[in-house]
Amino acid sequence: MKILFATSECHPFMKTGGLGDVAYALPKALRKLGVDVRVIMPKYNDIPEHFKKQMQHIESFTTPVGYRNQFCGLEYLEYDSIPFYFIDNEYYFKRPGAYGYYDDGERFAFFSRGLLQAITYMGDFNPNIIHCNDWQTAVVPPLLKDHYRDYWNYKHIKTVFTIHNLKYQGIFNKRMLGELLCLNEGYYHENAFKFFDAISFMKAGLIFADKISTVSNTYAEEIKTPAYGEKLEGLLSGRDWDLWGIVNGIDYEMFNPKTDKCLFSNFDKYSIKKKTKNKTELQKMLGLPVNENIPMIGMVTRLVSQKGLDLISHVINELLNDGIQLVVLGAGDKEYEDMFKYHAWNRPDKLSANICYSDDLARKIYAASDMFLMPSLFEPCGIGQLIALRYGTLPVVRETGGLKDTVKPYNEFTGEGTGFTFANYNAHEMLAAIRRAEDVYYNNRTQWNNMVKSAMNEDNSWRKSAELYTSLYGSLL
Repeated sequence: MKILFATSECHPFMKTGGLGDVAYALPKALRKLGVDVRVIMPKYNDIPEHFKKQMQHIESFTTPVGYRNQFCGLEYLEYDSIPFYFIDNEYYFKRPGAYGYYDDGERFAFFSRGLLQAITYMGDFNPNIIHCNDWQTAVVPPLLKDHYRDYWNYKHIKTVFTIHNLKYQGIFNKRMLGELLCLNEGYYHENAFKFFDAISFMKAGLIFADKISTVSNTYAEEIKTPAYGEKLEGLLSGRDWDLWGIVNGIDYEMFNPKTDKCLFSNFDKYSIKKKTKNKTELQKMLGLPVNENIPMIGMVTRLVSQKGLDLISHVINELLNDGIQLVVLGAGDKEYEDMFKYHAWNRPDKLSANICYSDDLARKIYAASDMFLMPSLFEPCGIGQLIALRYGTLPVVRETGGLKDTVKPYNEFTGEGTGFTFANYNAHEMLAAIRRAEDVYYNNRTQWNNMVKSAMNEDNSWRKSAELYTSLYGSLL
């Protein structure tokens, strides 16, 4: 079983979101199961210099981008026992960051074609399966079937396409078919790239991939409905037999409160009392009143509407009148950044707004908080609640996607559960869930501590999910 894992980002080289974590942790878990999986990604300018210096140049070749032939370099580096390949082109990738450019469609069309070309130069590694992820690699399956199907070292290759977030589809002008992808007009129809009056990379990946997966069982069902399907629900319902829902995990070596060097005080499920030290030290660091007995609510999130911030804006004054402290870390849309900045200025005793991203501070928040708020409008899987559980912080989440699959709601009669949930996208339902958590925290500390231990006993590592991915790959071989 030889898998080429194609991704637009991967820890520790370039990470902007959950895909970057998955692209590192899943191959790592698969290799422990004996799968020869290797990762391929762009060689971005922002990759740390010490990694660039370790890369070995394998080959230089040209890659067709419409009528042009562009330089393409293939480089190699082994990190943490995972083989990584990098597609090099300074015109496309020697820029700050990974995304957000006017020519992103061209950049990732080049990357997709380049990684296919690169297979010829990988020596004795000839993959059985290319595992594609999100719209940035979604054109690999149609390009493979159109341009490479007659070559002996490609005709056996199958494809898996994973949806990490259906909302971002890679929608572009139909001229891209010929001008960049070297595909004829026959691909501009409803059973290929056509998406209203444009083309969708995501749609093409869903149609031409041999199997499809997404990152939780609930999200796999949700995207077959108009509410979550982003106009592709009919297509996804039609491919129901090929659609797998496999919940993400987290790397238990990377996220381990017992060894995490970012924490003020390390702890595990046998020494939960040490968790309090993280709260009081974080309160000092952020200028909040130091009080180990007040519940701290943490949020580590992109500040965008998907994350349920509209709900928070409706009830933030009520929430800040409760006996809680709210610590926010993230950046995004200006309206949400300004909302948190204003309330942090107005209620500095209750709210710390950190409008940035810091992995060090994120880990401190996960460890210090008593609750982790994640009221998402939709959430394909979610990584934050998994890290929170690992660090003994009880999630307060909306019952959607992976949040529903991974957080067991509190049962006041049995005391069981690993968090607090609400069903409808409604601000006061969210507030009621937070107040249920407050009530247990203040009035039944024994039950609260039992829930913390249950949360830390959960196995949200990649082990089980990696086994399911091997079954998915095996279904194609």
